[in-house]
Amino acid sequence: MKKTIGALMVAVSAIAMSANAEALEYTPYAGVDYTYSDFSHKGENFNGGKIFAGAQYNENFGTEVFYQRTLNAHQSNGADAARTSYHFDAFGIDALGYLPLGCEQKVALIGTAGVARYRLADRTPHEGHGHEWSWGYRLGAGAEYNVNEKVAVRALARYVDLGNFDGAAGDMWEYSLGAKYNF
Repeated sequence: MKKTIGALMVAVSAIAMSANAEALEYTPYAGVDYTYSDFSHKGENFNGGKIFAGAQYNENFGTEVFYQRTLNAHQSNGADAARTSYHFDAFGIDALGYLPLGCEQKVALIGTAGVARYRLADRTPHEGHGHEWSWGYRLGAGAEYNVNEKVAVRALARYVDLGNFDGAAGDMWEYSLGAKYNF
């Protein structure tokens, strides 16, 4: 399944980036996001970044693939306990729905739904490191402002259902702010 999702992500990215935008009926784009993640399972908050590439097929629908990575968060279980550091990375695909507002349609509301593969990694001094994988099912909402024909900025909030990590239910809220460039 992991290879299938990876192949699908590569195919969507290649199609979106392969041709000249004037000859297409859709608009390929790429961008970056700053992401703040509130992860319930470990009680940790993560700061990270995301790169994404996608295509907007018309004024109301698009898809994108992404890769996300966070900085380390640290947790200690007392004065004598070793500090454990955590981070996660993820890759996945999202479908996006757009609702343009106003006559000039510079602002659009966004709804997202997607699936991603998350890997939570931990490292404890003198004990080593480990990692665990989970599928995440994502739903989100936000807004986008088109600065001009090529550049847009956006803000999104997403809820992610991560299933089970170590036998306990896990979920996460992600808040992102970023920019994209239309080709």
